[in-house]
Amino acid sequence: MSNVYVFDHPLIQHKLTYIRDENTGTKEFRELVDEVAALMAYEITRDMPLKDVTVETPVMEASCKILSGKKLGLVPILRAGLGMVDGILRLIPAAKVGHIGLYRDPETLQAIQYYAKMPSDIGERELIVIDPMLATGGSASEAIRMIKNMGAKNIRMMCLIAAPEGIERLQEDHPDVDIYVAAVDEKLDEKSYIVPGLGDAGDRLFGTK
Repeated sequence: MSNVYVFDHPLIQHKLTYIRDENTGTKEFRELVDEVAALMAYEITRDMPLKDVTVETPVMEASCKILSGKKLGLVPILRAGLGMVDGILRLIPAAKVGHIGLYRDPETLQAIQYYAKMPSDIGERELIVIDPMLATGGSASEAIRMIKNMGAKNIRMMCLIAAPEGIERLQEDHPDVDIYVAAVDEKLDEKSYIVPGLGDAGDRLFGTK
C-alpha cells in the first residue's frame, strides 16, 4: 500500500491558509501555489541519493556531494497542475516536463484524456505527477495509469490538498505510488468538491469561472 506524507512545515501551512482564503486574488493565489510547490519539492526530494565528487575550490581540492541515480521528471495534470511546475523547476531546473490533459465528465465523473506528451526517457526518470487537488482520485489514477503504459516505473503524486476518498482510490489503484500532500481535508461534498478545500484550483489560478 502506498504511503501518504503530509507536510506540516510551518511555512507550507501558513501559505496554504492564504491559498484557501476566498479573498485571496488570482495574482496572490498563483504566487502562493508557486511558493508552496517549491517548498514541497524541497521535502519530496529529501531522499534523493548522492555521490562523492572531487572539485577544486579557490583554496584546495575538496570532496563534495552531487545528486546521483535517476533524473527527475514532472507531469502536471492540465490545467491546474501547471500552477505548481515553475516553483519546482526553480529548485530542480534540469527536470523534464511531460503533460497529461484530462477532464472529468460531468455526468459520469470519469476522467477522459484529451492530451498526452511525455519525455522519451520517462522509464529512466523518477516522475512526480502534479495536481493541486486530489478529490475523487479519478483523474490522478487515470493519469498514472497512462504514464505507466508509456513505460514509467517510478512515480510519486504531489498535491496541495487531498480528500480521504481520493487517497483511498489512489492507494487501491496504484499501491506503488506514494502520495505527498500539504493537507488531508474532511471529505467530498455532493458535487465531489473537497471540503473545506479551496474551491476550483484551475479557476483560481487562471481567473476563470
